[in-house]
Amino acid sequence: MTSRILIYGVTGSGKTTLARRVGEATGLQWHEVDQLTWEPGWIEVPLDEQRRRIAAICDTNSWVLDTAYGKWLEIPMGRAELIVALDYPRWCSLFRLLRRTFARAKDGAPVCNGNRETWSQAFSSKSIVLWHFQSFARKRARIREWQASDLPIVVHHSSRETEKWLRALGAPIE
Repeated sequence: MTSRILIYGVTGSGKTTLARRVGEATGLQWHEVDQLTWEPGWIEVPLDEQRRRIAAICDTNSWVLDTAYGKWLEIPMGRAELIVALDYPRWCSLFRLLRRTFARAKDGAPVCNGNRETWSQAFSSKSIVLWHFQSFARKRARIREWQASDLPIVVHHSSRETEKWLRALGAPIE
């Protein structure tokens, strides 16, 4: 069985949900990267500490990571036995991101380490929606590069493909 899995995709594609479900289906511990990289008050963890935290996880024999930041991508890439890439169309990931962002801003539910998404944040220069537009092409290009290489990668182009793959792992239908 594959025991070190990196979930990768564009912002809003559903990486965290997929990582959780993979963990549930396989019994592997999954890690939410935002919990490791953001402190309360949306204070970014210093890069050397991010790298230390990710390396500590990747040095273990089994894990599921819900993403990999470009600043330390080489750490999980050096240990991953499987990359599961969500290469959904922009409309799909953007719709999911907008729905999630607006729901969180409306209900004020805490996200990573007690942080909350706000309306002002959603429309600021630090907006996760803006980040989606800034990073989309780069992340998709990276997925395509990995596909053309000899890396162990499974690419899903739709939620239907992802659900089929999850069912094969033994995950319950959500």
